[in-house]
Amino acid sequence: MARYLGPKHKLCRAEGTAICGLATCPVIRKNAGPPGQQGVKGRRKISEYGVQLREKQKVKRMYGIFERQFKKYYTQASRKADSTGDVLLQILETRLDNVIYRLGLARTRQQARQLVSHGHVTVNGKKVTIPSFNVKIGDVVTVSPKAANFELVKKVADETKEAVIPSWLSKKALVGRIEKFPPREEITEPIDERLIIEFYSR
Repeated sequence: MARYLGPKHKLCRAEGTAICGLATCPVIRKNAGPPGQQGVKGRRKISEYGVQLREKQKVKRMYGIFERQFKKYYTQASRKADSTGDVLLQILETRLDNVIYRLGLARTRQQARQLVSHGHVTVNGKKVTIPSFNVKIGDVVTVSPKAANFELVKKVADETKEAVIPSWLSKKALVGRIEKFPPREEITEPIDERLIIEFYSR
């Protein structure tokens, strides 16, 4: 399956939330419903399985990953002694592209993914080009000196200069550090991980 290249906000409307990560998303500004002339009115009542499937698809689209990788994350999380749902979200949150997004070095996760895949991000001083790379506690993440001079990066960094970043991260200029694993209460996106666990536990 190829990566989705269609209208991003169409997916946001389909899922009923701003999965693009932009504060200017039409779903937020206009409180827009699902795509189509009839919106919600013309839709049949969704089954329990359908609710679980939609939640899984929403989270996959939010973090920009495919089914095979998402299921691998679930399997990895289910082997841990801690809550499977919490561990699953920790794995998603500690992806390098998401960390760049959380640090305010990119406007969206997709933009962060491009920075990583194009070789503009380093972890502990070494270039990493894999967006799905999972950072660890103590890792230092920054954009390369070349990327630091990009107009886009400077503009985004200036826009997010006063923004509050999650407590599990620390930031100074364009350098971020992972202080701890992300606690569940700091993941503010509308995610019900219980539905995802139920979907894969069938």
